[in-house]
Amino acid sequence: MEFSNVDMKRCTLVRLGGRIDGSVAPELGQQLRSLTDAGHYKLVVNMKDVSYTSSAALRELISTWKTCRRWNRGDMRLAEVNPNIRKVLDLTGLSGQFMIFDTEAEAVGSF
Repeated sequence: MEFSNVDMKRCTLVRLGGRIDGSVAPELGQQLRSLTDAGHYKLVVNMKDVSYTSSAALRELISTWKTCRRWNRGDMRLAEVNPNIRKVLDLTGLSGQFMIFDTEAEAVGSF
């Protein structure tokens, strides 16, 4: 799994890459929690380079999304989601929960 983040004017941009399976999902959760613990509640997660996500990875994304939205502090948006992962989000009903954007610029501009 690849993880990088960039602080922008409106939000924090997180870029993910590789396979996010059960063995690296806790690491993903830890890195996302470190952002929210530091007060970054407006997140854009770019998933263009993610080839696979497990249910554990989805659980970490949901947990972070809930943390961001708690007490109307912010939100978490997804950008450039791989079509295969988009199908998983559609099947699980999560595409209705997350705001999903086609481009990174649209997602950042939505804040």
